[in-house]
Amino acid sequence: MPPPGEGDIVMVGAARAGGRPRAASPAAPAARRAYPQVEPGAAGIVDAGAVAVPPAARVGEALALARRRQAALVVAGEGVWVLGDDLARASLLGLDALPARVLARRLPALPARASEIAVRRRLAEGAPLVVVVGDRRRVVGAVSRRVLAEPAPAPLPPRLTAGLDGRARDLLGAIGRLATARGGRAFLVGGLVRDLLRGAAVDARDLDVVVEGDGLGLARALAAALGLPERAVTEHERFLTASVAVAGGRVDVATARAERYGRPGALPRVVPAPIAQDLGRRDFTVNAMAIELGTDRLGLLDPFGGRADLRRRRLRVLHPLSFVEDPTRLFRAARYAARLGFRLDGWTARAQRLAVRLGAFPALSGQRLLAEIDLILADVRPEAALRRLGTAGAFRLLDPRYRFRRTTAARLDALAAARGWAERHGLRVPPLELALLVLLGDQRPAVRAAALRRLGLTGEPLERIETALDAAAGGPPAAGRPSARARWLRARSDLALAWLWLTGGPAARAMLDWYATEAREVRPALRGDDVLALGVPPGPAVARVLAALRDARLDGRVTDREGEQACVRHWLEREEEG
Repeated sequence: MPPPGEGDIVMVGAARAGGRPRAASPAAPAARRAYPQVEPGAAGIVDAGAVAVPPAARVGEALALARRRQAALVVAGEGVWVLGDDLARASLLGLDALPARVLARRLPALPARASEIAVRRRLAEGAPLVVVVGDRRRVVGAVSRRVLAEPAPAPLPPRLTAGLDGRARDLLGAIGRLATARGGRAFLVGGLVRDLLRGAAVDARDLDVVVEGDGLGLARALAAALGLPERAVTEHERFLTASVAVAGGRVDVATARAERYGRPGALPRVVPAPIAQDLGRRDFTVNAMAIELGTDRLGLLDPFGGRADLRRRRLRVLHPLSFVEDPTRLFRAARYAARLGFRLDGWTARAQRLAVRLGAFPALSGQRLLAEIDLILADVRPEAALRRLGTAGAFRLLDPRYRFRRTTAARLDALAAARGWAERHGLRVPPLELALLVLLGDQRPAVRAAALRRLGLTGEPLERIETALDAAAGGPPAAGRPSARARWLRARSDLALAWLWLTGGPAARAMLDWYATEAREVRPALRGDDVLALGVPPGPAVARVLAALRDARLDGRVTDREGEQACVRHWLEREEEG
């Protein structure tokens, strides 16, 4: 008998009705009977209702109708499909007046006669629903992921985990055994999983672990098993997370949890949940995968198609309000895209534009924004990531009037060179402050001031940025004695000098190179004790004399110690005459 094809079900040794097994015939113990195919088709396994709303329907009214009809799918026009879960999420965020159709997803659609196997395949690839359509593309209903049993982790070939060193393997094995002994399950999650599956070099010093059960308790148990003191564990009870400082690295342990956002941009409230819900709260599909620990072979959970997105080199969010719930994901998307060479898929780009359009997110703190910019600056290709953010309009989160200009893009291209110039000459230039100068330097003063307030900058950092902007507005003197130019540059901070180099033309850069390599190091041969011995009175006069000697050297009026002594005597004579 040929093997069954897709959708074929071969029933052997059981009656079709009643399901009671038949005894095998004594005369023919090996006989088997094949019963006709029982294929319900896509229409036969529909378990989620659909309801149509007008194309102009708002979130609030569409959600109310979906709840009355107990529908998981809302049809807001031909091929415009919105999940009831996404409407509920929008309502919780206070977005009832938002047009429902902006939350539309790309969902696989299959004809009513399609096989059950075809439906299950689409769901296994990460689709939240499969739309079932009948004649004339009329939506019959949908099939949800409830038809799938909890998937068993797919075994990983050893070559994909070869990037884990022995220390990491021992730690993960210990975590898996501890979780099993405590009646739970543990999973490796995060960027390390993503990079292992990419076959990229991994940094296994920091391990992210999620536990179904008591993550805080497992962190304490891990520290005890490793013989570490209590202070090695740092707990964050609000977020159900803990960090364990281990030799040569750190293990972050989190309780598997679900999140609920009460306002756009606010920190979420978390509750314990199964691993599937934990993965569903993450930013991108490529970061929503997990490797189960504590088994003989490491196995992969990939409920949203992250591995396929890795192959396609794309970033894809898990729902259309991902960036609205957490706008810092805008910054992470730019950082990952720049580092990995990935692109945002079209649906994710639309979700990004929606978040930018919705506003400035007052619940999002400036501290969180600064932290994201800092992470970008510490990553590879920060200029590319910042440019992506600019072209996407993400800096309107700093002020709605912000405009990303060509000059800003050009300065971002020069940012790495400016940082390199400052490092070569030993200037102390905070990367974050220089980047903010680049991002805000060509904005109108009111926009710039509002953005700096939004970021919460105060004290010395704010003063350095403001004085650097003032220095660039005036510019160094182009003519006059070298000593005058050096005095002007010496009065500026290292940050201002780097900003002047970045924004200046060839002449300005030549002057700054001269100052950084020559003029800045010029010192008189005489010291304070020497000028005191020559008769200069103690106090401010000593500093004035030494500054005058330095200027004389810069201008070429003195070249040796004897010339400086003559200058000091001349100064004293003028003081006596005056």
